[in-house]
Amino acid sequence: MGSPRRPTYASRGSRKPAAPGPEVQGLGEPEVISASKAAPEPAAATGPKPSARSTSGSPKKGTGISAGKQKPVSPGNVLAFPEPPAKRRKRNVLVVVCTVLAVVLAILAAAVFSPILAVGTVSVSGTRLVTAEQVKAALDPLKGRPLPQISDEEVARLLEPLVQIKSVSTQARPPSELAVEVHERVPVALVKQGEQYQLVDVDGVVLGTTADTASVSLPVIDGGAGTIGKELFQATAAVLGALPLDVLARLSNASAQSVDAVELKLVDGQTIVWGNAGEKELKARVLEALLKVPADPKNPVRVYDVSAPRHPVTR
Repeated sequence: MGSPRRPTYASRGSRKPAAPGPEVQGLGEPEVISASKAAPEPAAATGPKPSARSTSGSPKKGTGISAGKQKPVSPGNVLAFPEPPAKRRKRNVLVVVCTVLAVVLAILAAAVFSPILAVGTVSVSGTRLVTAEQVKAALDPLKGRPLPQISDEEVARLLEPLVQIKSVSTQARPPSELAVEVHERVPVALVKQGEQYQLVDVDGVVLGTTADTASVSLPVIDGGAGTIGKELFQATAAVLGALPLDVLARLSNASAQSVDAVELKLVDGQTIVWGNAGEKELKARVLEALLKVPADPKNPVRVYDVSAPRHPVTR
C-alpha cells in the first residue's frame, strides 16, 4: 500500500541552496529529495501491560497455572500457624495425669501382689472370753497372704466359730504384721442348765459355762430360755443389757411373768419392778440414780419401781 504522505518538489527557479550539513559540507552536489514512509512512534504505556497469551488460549508457561492439573505446592511455601496455648496446656496436663495414674497403678499392683508385704505375724488384743492363741489359730490361713488383700470381713468369717467374738477390726502394720482387735459379746446373765450355768448375752448367745455362780457377778435367769419362752427370755435379756456394769454386778437374778412384767433381784434382797422393755435406757439411768441415794436405816427401801421412769416409786 502506498504511503499516505505525498512528496513535495521545489521548483527549479525558486530553489535555494540548502545549507550544507556536517556530513556534506564542501561538496557541491545538489540536495537529493526522497520520499519515505514514516512509521509512527508507539505511544508510551500508561498502565500495566496485559499478560501475553498463546494463540491456543492457554496460559503461558511459568505462570504456575495449568489448564487441567494444578502444580503441587512446595512444602516450603506453606505457612504454619502456632498451636493455641490452651490446647498445648490441655495436652500437657493430660500427659501428666496419665503418667501419674500409671505410676500409682504400678505402686498399687506392687503393694497388693508383692510377697514383701506377706503376713508373717498376727497380734491380738481385746480378748477376755477367748484366748489370743485361739484367735491366732483361727487366722492361721492368712499367713503368707499380702496385707492389702486382707479385709475385716474375711477375718470375721474365719472367726465365726468363736461365738464369743461379735466383731473385729484389723490394721496392717508393714512389712508383715496383722493387728487384730477383738470386740467380744458381753454376757448379761447366767442361765441354769442342770448343774451348769450358761453365760448368755443380750441376744441369748451362749458364751460359756460355769459351775460357780459366785465367780461371775451376773444375775441368774430363772428357768433358762427354754422354760420361760423365747419372748420372755429376750425381754429379760434386753433389760439386763441396758443396765450399767456396776448395777449389773449387784443383781442376783431376773425373772419375767410376761414381757410387760420383768423383775430384778439385788443381792441384798431388794426388788426392782422394771415392767416392759420400753424406755430401757431411761429406766436404767433412773435406777442408777435411786441406788446412789444413801439408805435410811429407819425406813429401808425394799422395792424400786421404775416401770414409769418419769414417776419412779420406792417403798
